Amino acid sequence: DRATFPRDKVCGDALSGKVLSELRRIDEALPARLAAEPAQLPSWGIDFYAPNGRRLAVPFKPNYDPATDRAAGHISKRIDFDNFLIEEVRRRPEIDFRENTDVAGHEQLPDGRWRLLAKDDTEIATADVLLAANGAQSNFARVIGGHVLEPDHHCAGLRAYYRGVTGLHPDNFIELHFIKEFLPGYLWVFPLPDGQANVGVGMLSEAVAKKKVKLRERLDEILRTHPALKDRFANAERLGPVRGFGLPLGSKRRPLSGRNYLLLGDAGSLIDPFSGEGISHAMVSGRHAADWAARAVAARNFTPEFLKGYDAAVYNRLWQELRLSRAMQRLLDYPWLFNFIANRAANNPTLAETISNMFLDLDLRERLRQPSFYFKLLLGK
Repeated sequence: DRATFPRDKVCGDALSGKVLSELRRIDEALPARLAAEPAQLPSWGIDFYAPNGRRLAVPFKPNYDPATDRAAGHISKRIDFDNFLIEEVRRRPEIDFRENTDVAGHEQLPDGRWRLLAKDDTEIATADVLLAANGAQSNFARVIGGHVLEPDHHCAGLRAYYRGVTGLHPDNFIELHFIKEFLPGYLWVFPLPDGQANVGVGMLSEAVAKKKVKLRERLDEILRTHPALKDRFANAERLGPVRGFGLPLGSKRRPLSGRNYLLLGDAGSLIDPFSGEGISHAMVSGRHAADWAARAVAARNFTPEFLKGYDAAVYNRLWQELRLSRAMQRLLDYPWLFNFIANRAANNPTLAETISNMFLDLDLRERLRQPSFYFKLLLGK
């Protein structure tokens, strides 16, 4: 890694149940170790705020009990969570971990191997198979993998830390505000330890350009003037600068491999197009990349045809979810529909529980794409 840990990374800082599942695959004890960290909060759900201001509370687990249940998710600054992972890496003698190492260039040798170079062109390493996990701005993914920036499949975001935001949920629900004047974007407020909160906005890059939105100005304006937020932020203190970042979304199926290489996480454009979640998808791709890299080494086969098995494994796990999130993203073009669902769910506990279960059951989430779902809602069924 080019940084020295601990280091910050611009992110929403939410860790879903899928993150905990991937941690558990590495070591059954890891989720408990994370839960014991003082630099995290357990989170039990999401508060959606519809364009009409109606709050729709969606627990990650229906009928949860914070006193006895294991947390379904966590919130932790990336400077802390990533360092938590790196400390686990440092415990593994079989891993050669190099920090403060900037890979400035790469070249492919005639035999297919990749040679990684420092700024002064000295060799850092040579690899039979390269796992490129260097993030959303990956030059390798763009130049070699062909992942060009497509505004319809890319999100622009801003993030800032605040202290003293009032009205946060007692069980640390994360908040997603779908504000009518800001659609198809949304604003988030995620509680953090020590009375802090991660606050930010995200919007499709295509919409930012088309509507000529100045995200920094809009973020300040919304926090200062919006009826649901202005009082909560009246005495809040911003900690540090507002930082921007780009999110290559997984709303389009792209190639994840080629001759002697695999693309992981944000470098593979695997971010959820509705929620913006990227950590768990990066971990899923990392698990499958380790598997297929080992297969390639064992078979001495690093051809694009062989490594396509990695693409198949990742998309077999993630594509249905990414496709459904793309459909949900498009629902933001119809704020009246969002208002309608929120109004119904607020008065219908069965519907509210169904929506909660959609986070765990993809078959239930598929119903959001079916006109019959809304027709039944209209009839009150």
